[in-house]
Amino acid sequence: MKHLLTGAALTALLLPAAALPAAAQSGPCTITVGVVMELTGPAGAYGQAGAKSVEMAFRDINEAGGAAGCTLATDTRDSQSQGNVAVDQATQLVNIRKVPVLIGGIISSVSVPILTSVTAPAGVVQVSPASSSPTLTNLAQEGKTNGVFFRTITSDALQGTAAAKYAIDQGLKKLAVVHVNNDFGVNMVREFETAYKALGGTITSVTPYNEKQASYASEATAAMTGDPEGLYLVSYPVDGATIARAWVSQGGTPTFLLNDGMNSADFIKAVGARYLDNAYGTSSGTSPTKSTEYFNANYKTFSGGIDPAAPAADRSYDAGAIVGLAIAKAGKPEAAAIKQAMREVVDPAGEPIYAGPEEFKKALSLIKDSKPIRYEGVIGPVEFDKNGDITGPFRLWRIQKGEVTTIGEMSADEVAKVKAGK
Repeated sequence: MKHLLTGAALTALLLPAAALPAAAQSGPCTITVGVVMELTGPAGAYGQAGAKSVEMAFRDINEAGGAAGCTLATDTRDSQSQGNVAVDQATQLVNIRKVPVLIGGIISSVSVPILTSVTAPAGVVQVSPASSSPTLTNLAQEGKTNGVFFRTITSDALQGTAAAKYAIDQGLKKLAVVHVNNDFGVNMVREFETAYKALGGTITSVTPYNEKQASYASEATAAMTGDPEGLYLVSYPVDGATIARAWVSQGGTPTFLLNDGMNSADFIKAVGARYLDNAYGTSSGTSPTKSTEYFNANYKTFSGGIDPAAPAADRSYDAGAIVGLAIAKAGKPEAAAIKQAMREVVDPAGEPIYAGPEEFKKALSLIKDSKPIRYEGVIGPVEFDKNGDITGPFRLWRIQKGEVTTIGEMSADEVAKVKAGK
């Protein structure tokens, strides 16, 4: 993630199509999909990687022949990692650009207001690659999503539980907690706390923080209460690095449990690798497929240097691929038809399809012949349940000598057993 862009240069790179009428972008037939990503702000690293992944998926489908007889294009907007900005951008895409699908956001505090204020009321399909808050499931269960929401990441209701078991398995039995004070952080910690205590762990303190502060010394001091053995830090790379530095500088034990988004080269560099040799983390996992091999071999070149392991990169490609194939299956850029097709292109009974132009050519041929397909993506085969959620394994990783290394995997069944108290 060393080559990520910011500011005006990023905007100029990602938004060239937005200023042109759809027909002028790619000839007489272009289907434009809205993309709202966190290109700047605390989650900017994720959004930059995610936006490039969606572009790559659309590039691959276009090389295979396009979708519904048309070229796929993106109109990418920056949420600035803020919900109100995201709603404004999504409103423009849905009401003015008339996009039938919106991909985004990355963080839940962006995706939730887009869903409740824009896409659900309009009946426009929304796909988030990385928003993991249980609130999104709850909204679906309450009938408030209009059935339009899907995501290619597991819920924090599961990740918080996985983190608790991983901590206990690593001997981390007495932790302080510092978390970002938003929907994502609150929900993650609630699920973690329930499971961690049930497994015999002790939480010495829980300290929420507000984003974009110059200093987090007071939060670090508060977290020292009770003599914890380490810190469970639920954050994003920029603020997370500031908090971790404050924790270490004030004498906190340099032992950390981290959430998925902290798997970041920027975070490691900002904190200092020597302080992170006892840092452990969980991420929504993958079941490697031919798609994984294709993505890992091609993404860095396409993206201009972003590592394929960058948070949200893999599952953003899958979000773009599933959307593109769903448009092809629907045969038209209409939200209702695309919503129905979202599950059809990951049909467990379908012909396996993988990432890349050649595989997408195969998919388009099968769709033309009215035959079922199953896209098996970079993160592995997925299915959407009635709430638009997926289930899957969790990746267990550790930072040592400045590098993130996968040291194991926790299955969905294992997590479910912990959650059920078994």
